[in-house]
Amino acid sequence: MLASGIDPMAERKAERTANRETNGLSFREVAAKWHEHWKDGNSAHHVKATWSRLGTNVFPAFGDIAITDIEAPQIVAMVKGVQDRGKLDIAKRALETTGQIFRYAVAHGHAKRNPAADIKPGDILKSRQKVNHARVDAKELPALLRAIELYQGKHVTRLAMKLMAMTFVRTSELIGAKWGEFDLEAARWDIPAERMKMRTPHIVPLSEQALEVLALLKQLNGNSDLVFPGERDPEKPMSNMTILEALKRMGYRGEMTGHGFRGIASTILHELEYPHEHIELQLAHAPRNAVSAAYNHACI
Repeated sequence: MLASGIDPMAERKAERTANRETNGLSFREVAAKWHEHWKDGNSAHHVKATWSRLGTNVFPAFGDIAITDIEAPQIVAMVKGVQDRGKLDIAKRALETTGQIFRYAVAHGHAKRNPAADIKPGDILKSRQKVNHARVDAKELPALLRAIELYQGKHVTRLAMKLMAMTFVRTSELIGAKWGEFDLEAARWDIPAERMKMRTPHIVPLSEQALEVLALLKQLNGNSDLVFPGERDPEKPMSNMTILEALKRMGYRGEMTGHGFRGIASTILHELEYPHEHIELQLAHAPRNAVSAAYNHACI
């Protein structure tokens, strides 16, 4: 083509333009329309991260191909390519987002079918073994709580462990708590969506014991916006390793983690026959069977 005076790159661009005129919009163009529609109601961080993942993982594979020309094998190749880079979770998200874009395309007349609907993650991706966070058995909980009361380390760390046991929130949700999130008179803790893993607001009812812990923390850290300010930098929350290290000092190395309080709560509440959906709601879980099974040892 060069010998004939033809620029191969210009020829390819002309072919892509001709294909778009014949077959409709490219996948990238439809994705942009979907993204503009989908972003309402989602956090700015999530919106930006989703578009970035498309640009890194999906668009290089078939972003400039007419969406009507894309078939399941091309999607499979893209997803497996992401997995081969060691990004299993991102591979699953890439498949999910691709399917959402195709559904949008079908709904708006840009495509007649969704080839991603024919693909299940389990058919093409490696499975990851579920690993439970270390935790003591429910019958060992009283001894752990007594050990926390006798903890010889910093007072704030002891109170953090007590509050975690009473509320069973995630470690990141606990250490990032701000006084403005609490209504102590109403005995309620409202964690905003941007601080939650599932990006939805979460309400934590506070027991009398939890209110007592918070009253002590208020005396210690009431001048800070943070309930648990860092020791070195009070403008930032305490380290997410603080509770884990405290448990190790208490003799629970490899036996208990901060996250373990959530598993203990799930097991005990199921044994007490509280409704499963209520337990999952208070754990701030999406309704996923695998997650529920990993936490609920009472079902095993």
